[in-house]
Amino acid sequence: MTVSATPAAALRPHAEQSFAEELAALERADSRTRPPGWRLSPWAVTRYILGGTLDDGTEITPKYIGSRRVVEVAVATLATDRALLLLGVPGTAKTWLSEHLAAAVTGDSTLLVQGTAGTAEEAVRYGWNYARLLAEGPSEAALVPSPVMTAMSEGRLARVEELTRIPSDVQDALITVLSEKTLPVPELGTEVQATRGFNVIATANDRDRGVNDLSSALRRRFNTVVLPVPDSVEDEIDIVSRRVAALGRSLELPEVPASLSEIRRVVTVFRELREGATADGGAKVKSPSGTLSTAEAISVLTNGIALAAHFGDGTLRPADVAAGIHGAVVQDPVSDGVVWREYLETVARDRDGWDDFYRACREVSR
Repeated sequence: MTVSATPAAALRPHAEQSFAEELAALERADSRTRPPGWRLSPWAVTRYILGGTLDDGTEITPKYIGSRRVVEVAVATLATDRALLLLGVPGTAKTWLSEHLAAAVTGDSTLLVQGTAGTAEEAVRYGWNYARLLAEGPSEAALVPSPVMTAMSEGRLARVEELTRIPSDVQDALITVLSEKTLPVPELGTEVQATRGFNVIATANDRDRGVNDLSSALRRRFNTVVLPVPDSVEDEIDIVSRRVAALGRSLELPEVPASLSEIRRVVTVFRELREGATADGGAKVKSPSGTLSTAEAISVLTNGIALAAHFGDGTLRPADVAAGIHGAVVQDPVSDGVVWREYLETVARDRDGWDDFYRACREVSR
């Protein structure tokens, strides 16, 4: 049985695999001071995240498009003894940035705890191989380390995704880890002390359903960096264009030119519904119950490209994105359906160049 795919065959390779050449080029060019356990200096990590051209001509593609200062604060935090909490509404690239930070700092983004309502304390601390535990009793051989414990012992970064989805009592298992930098194992009468290079990157949002507030004791252990939604429509279009192109390549979708006009239209619709007003400020619109994030816009357009490639004429058209937009906007068939139909009739119908889009969306909405 094959346990894991090679990077070339993986549906979604880890960041350190997808961008191995860029990381290697940065490592060669990086002569600045590196914190203990870091593969790159803070300067090089920031360059990897924001992109640029190295002295040898190597192009570093941007992984995050947004405020440089936000990235610098996040990287600087990881170079201290405080953990990093990336906070933002859904779709603001929290997970994406977390993965790339881990890949650049330690070359390994896989020490991951995925937060859910069912996440147990063992996922944060440690568990046991119960067959060996029953046969031998408590022993190091029977202990199953969590990603956090492994990161502590090896001086790497642990990632905790959706921290606010984890039950509060499980969240608090991190307090000793973050404050004392140690993880007691009372069953063995020992402890694991964090080695240099260890830190934690957590992500959270407080607008989604199923959120558990962080205790004040735990929140104090983090330096919180808020990731905003893209400042401008052009920034969001740039983000969506890059991610759609990258996803198309990784999924090996047939070549379909991602029409900039369709990308702009999807981004415009999402931003106007999110903000409750048209782009020119001329009219107010109602907002639906969903978040309409940048990530959802990327999904709508990627699905549209698949439709155009396999069932269309190879050109991305309004009809290819209409169903995806409808599905993203209309989460509640009653209230969101009213919001969407009103937007179509009061905004889309009379907007220049949107005739085909209006008709396609009306057809789907019937």
